[in-house]
Order: sequence, then C-alpha cells, then structure tokens
Amino acid sequence: MRAVAAAAPLEAEESHTIQIFERTASSVVYIVNSALYRQLFSRNVYEVPQGAGSGFVWNQEGYIVTNFHVVYNADSLTVVLADQTEHEARVVGVDPDHDLAVVQIQLAKEKLSPITVGSSHDLKVGQKVLAIGNPFGLDHTLTTGVVSALHRSIESMTKRTIENVIQTDAAINPGNSGGPLLDSGGRLIGINTMIVSPSGAFSGIGFAVPVDTINDIVPQLIQHGKVIRAGIGVSVLPDSLARRSVRQGVIIGKVVPGGAADRSGLRGTTQGRSGQLGDVIIALDGEPVDTGDDLLRLLGRHKAGEQVRLEILRDGQSREVIVRLEPVQ
Repeated sequence: MRAVAAAAPLEAEESHTIQIFERTASSVVYIVNSALYRQLFSRNVYEVPQGAGSGFVWNQEGYIVTNFHVVYNADSLTVVLADQTEHEARVVGVDPDHDLAVVQIQLAKEKLSPITVGSSHDLKVGQKVLAIGNPFGLDHTLTTGVVSALHRSIESMTKRTIENVIQTDAAINPGNSGGPLLDSGGRLIGINTMIVSPSGAFSGIGFAVPVDTINDIVPQLIQHGKVIRAGIGVSVLPDSLARRSVRQGVIIGKVVPGGAADRSGLRGTTQGRSGQLGDVIIALDGEPVDTGDDLLRLLGRHKAGEQVRLEILRDGQSREVIVRLEPVQ
C-alpha cells in the first residue's frame, strides 16, 4: 500500500462554495412525474414514470417551484426531499408561457428549508453562479460557472417568448431542470430551464428564468392557480391572415364590449358586405408590434391599471390611442 499524502488546506473560494452547497442542498428536491396506464386485457392500472426534474422549496407551507415541463401531463407527482423521504404532491398552478409551475406537499414546517431569494435585475455578466440539481434521482449535484449573458430570449413550450433570461456556462443537464441557479452569496437568482444542444447533453450554454420573474409569478400561481395578465380586451386575427391585408402590425378581430379597448374607441373587424378591417396595432409605447407574440410580450411588461400608448392604423391613417390595461384571463 502506498503512503497517503496529507491533504492540502482548502482554498478560500473552495470553502465558500462548499458552504453554499451544504446550506442550500436541503432546499432542492427531486420530482418524479408519473402517468397511469391501463393494461388492455387485464384492465389493471399501472403507474409509469414519464419524466423527472428538480425543484426547490419556496416556503414552509410546502410550496415547491419547478418547471412546467417537469409536471406536464402528470397523473401523479412524487417529491423526494434531501433526506430521501418521498411525498405525494399536487399541482397548485402553472404558467406554461414562462415554463413555471408550483406544486405542494403536506409536511411539518420544521422539516422544510425554503431557499433564500435574491434579485436578478442587478446581475452582471461574469459574476459567479452555482447550479444545484438532483438529476436522475441521484444525490444532489453542484456545477459552477459564470453569467455568460443577460437579457436573452428563449421560446417556451407554448411558443411564447420568455424575456430577460440568464445565460450561463454552469453545466445544466437533463434532470437538473427546475433546480435553482444561485449567486455567490447562495441567493436564488433563477430557475434552470433549458439547455441548447443537438444531443440534449450539456454543451456550454444553459438558460435560467430570472428570479424577478419567478417572484412575480409564483405568488399569483399560489393564490389563483394561474397568472393574471394585463390586457386591452381584444382578440386579434392570426398573423398569417393579417399578412394578407397589411404588411405589418396586428389586426384587431374582436373588441370586448365595455372592455379597455372599447372604452378607448378601438375598432374590431366586422364581416359581411359592409365589413371593415379592424384597427391595426403597429406599436406599443414606441416599440414595434409585428406579430401577436410581439403584442403579448410587450403587454407582459405591464400590470393591470397601467396605461400604454398604442399606435394604430385605421383606414390607412396613423393615430395614437391611450389604453388603461385591465386584468385578463
């Protein structure tokens, strides 16, 4: 047997990283998504795992935050805590447009370790980040890296654009999705949501939905089960149909009677021999609107009760309309 050399003292940065991991790992959980299948001839029902991911404890009421795609189409959900105990979970609310979901387990408060919440509006490119997850049901894993870029945009499962996403080179692998992205102080700054890779394995580019978005959406999911968005009270024509009539902009199809747009005098599309094209929204607060996604993305930056300035085309003439936003489903 060879003689064993004495271990060198840990460097200060190593010790700091270890402390963050040990302090935060108890807040990170593993989530198993199962579907129920009925055997054709025996009619027996089997529970079959169809996906998994990570999540983190939001508060001591048992609420856990994860990605929407982790819980999608689940017949049952099982949350595995850091102590390896398993708990049945129920879906509280989902926001597919931001790939966010909240589930809840029933457990004594003293057995839950909520994560420390930070902010993302003041992040800097180059600052250190840590990603903790529980991939494949194994024990917790830690990867480190830096903020590679800010204000990125990615596409959600609903094809809606998620804005202000954090790009990082901290390794995010399948199963780590839904886990927290932390700053060097151990504060939550984002939720790891996807990687860019043809093979599905980590290739140096990972993305996280910022905590400022999470901190706005999660309380709504807990209270209402969904996000209460700000809108103008209209439905718009499909982009493909709009392009047949106008070169740019979103055509208003219907105006909700008594709604925000109706009160501001906006006009919808009417049919029949004397039908007329609805108002064409071409800008919101000076930013161009070319598609329905553009309109939803810009409205998503506002809350109900705020005013926005719409630039519209009516009968070929440009005009501005002020609309006070209202809550929409």
